[in-house]
Amino acid sequence: MSEKDIAVLGIDLGKNICSLAGFDRAGNIVFKKRMRPSTIPKFTAKLSQCVVAMEACCGAHFLGRRIATQDHDVRLMSPEYVRPYVKAQKNDERDAEAIAEAATRPTMRFVELKSEAQLDMQTLHRARSRLVGMRTMLINQLRAVLIERGLTFPQGRRKLELALDELLADEVPGISERMVLLVKDMREEWRELDQRIAKLDRKFLGFARSDEAAKRLTSVPGIRPLTATALIAAVGNASSFQRGRDLGAWLGLVPRQRTTGGKPRLLGISRRGNTYLRTLFIHCARAALPWLAKHETRLGLWLRTLLVRSHRNVVVVALANKLVRIAWATLHHKTPFRNEPGILVA
Repeated sequence: MSEKDIAVLGIDLGKNICSLAGFDRAGNIVFKKRMRPSTIPKFTAKLSQCVVAMEACCGAHFLGRRIATQDHDVRLMSPEYVRPYVKAQKNDERDAEAIAEAATRPTMRFVELKSEAQLDMQTLHRARSRLVGMRTMLINQLRAVLIERGLTFPQGRRKLELALDELLADEVPGISERMVLLVKDMREEWRELDQRIAKLDRKFLGFARSDEAAKRLTSVPGIRPLTATALIAAVGNASSFQRGRDLGAWLGLVPRQRTTGGKPRLLGISRRGNTYLRTLFIHCARAALPWLAKHETRLGLWLRTLLVRSHRNVVVVALANKLVRIAWATLHHKTPFRNEPGILVA
């Protein structure tokens, strides 16, 4: 057997060394090798057209785009779906075999190959999330420092910001000069983080105004440029999902199931998938709920009925799932949302 007989090539990605395993059309292992990531495109360029499979992890989309230009069929999979195909003890070689075998399964679910623009947008969102986390840690530490000096402030970032600026404008009683300088330095750091976050928000707003898909998404109540750009960066045109409920399940907004013996049992939401996107949609639902529940539409009637028999937080999550399904419909059908009686949602 030679390298030309490879029909399916599984690649276990690594930072410095990758493991490769090749199957022929009968499913027999005909190739095993380890090589550096930079040499893989040169190797695949010599192969006949085949399936190249990888786990959807860091570096997979970049390498997948390069290999796709060589007319190979690139298939990315979630590591969760590859794990059952690992035989006996886990090592890099067996991981590569498992990846190649999983890619041949007719029921396997594959991850859409992301474009460079999608990855750029996703990276900006990751950077913004990091800055927001840093700001939250800074505010919590600032509150703790002030509480230790007998100063407490109302809950809320904006209330603390106004009260702190008013406090620092005059002499602060009961606080040493050393602590006053520290608090001023922390307040200046807070302002810098606000400016950096606002700069990223302006980039998201500019993209949402120029992109047609983002414009359609922002027509959905509660969905603003931040959520619209994050969703497009994650799923593109959502073509990898057959229906809106699949996208909701991918985001973990549907109940977990524990069904056995024909007796269905539904638990809380699964919380699988993209935590960042799920959080954004729940915030969108919380903001849109009061406005939507007032209107005489199918969506408004559904929300009022839910509010009567369920806790408000449960209704928020249900609305988040509904917004995700509506977002899928706007991407799939390429039409904006219309909150009218008799509206068809996914």
